[in-house]
Amino acid sequence: MNAFLPHAAIVAVGGGLGAVARFAVSHWLLPHTLNQRFPWSTFAVNVAGCLVAGALFAYAAKHSAFSPGLRLFLFTGLLGGFTTFSAFGLETANLLKRGDMAMAALYVLASLACGLAAIGLAYRFTP
Repeated sequence: MNAFLPHAAIVAVGGGLGAVARFAVSHWLLPHTLNQRFPWSTFAVNVAGCLVAGALFAYAAKHSAFSPGLRLFLFTGLLGGFTTFSAFGLETANLLKRGDMAMAALYVLASLACGLAAIGLAYRFTP
């Protein structure tokens, strides 16, 4: 039997849940970050997504714990729907379009540095 459709369904369910989680975080942060130059909600989602991805990856690598279906659900679906790299790109482009080069550079560097640090910390401290 072709595994594409069952795998696609697993990814779709995870992606839907991840997208709703991303919306919830953004909805919660929006009143606190409205009218600020730095795109805090996307930044928070991306760093949190990196932290969760690092922890899950570390756990799976250290314990051989996740089936292929669970990996599809968690990494491709849930975290793929939760993290927002496309929004990151668009927001960076908007900062550049507005001529705010310093804020664009800060956003890109902070997102990269904090995302990588979150993955490293999660990997280091996940049992």
